[in-house]
Amino acid sequence: MADTTVTPNDNTTPEPTAESPAKSHFSKAVEEAKAGAQALGKDAQGRAEDYREKMNQKKDVLTAEAKIKSEEAKDKAYGYANESKAKASEAMVGLGKLVEEKSALIDEKVGAKYGDYARTAARSINDVGAKLDEKTLEELGEDAKEFVREKPALAVGIAAAAGYMLARLFRGK
Repeated sequence: MADTTVTPNDNTTPEPTAESPAKSHFSKAVEEAKAGAQALGKDAQGRAEDYREKMNQKKDVLTAEAKIKSEEAKDKAYGYANESKAKASEAMVGLGKLVEEKSALIDEKVGAKYGDYARTAARSINDVGAKLDEKTLEELGEDAKEFVREKPALAVGIAAAAGYMLARLFRGK
């Protein structure tokens, strides 16, 4: 057999080859690419932060505008509710006066007992109209809540009857 012994080479310095400049050039290109990627990343983060800031500013502006519009709508609704309350009060007082005026006719046609009922009803209607005019919307809301708490079945019945009447009114029958 042939002798297969290997003699060690004590020289560990690499031999200059044509690959070293290529490796050096590639390493530089990789480093430049890394630096470019870092620069692009920082630029993207800066742009993202700018957009985030602009979006937050726009959100704040829109939120402020929404609050203003909400307050305007609330004030307008409150105004309409006050107008409606005043008109309802006025109508009740007018109805009370009408019933009071007709009570003498009821005395003649039906009898004094029924005329007294009409006068009592007229006073009650006038009292309710006056109380309605004196109270604020908040007080009326609290009164309604209290009524529903005390008499829920009656409240549901009144709501059903009112709904039925409104449906008939809007349906035109």
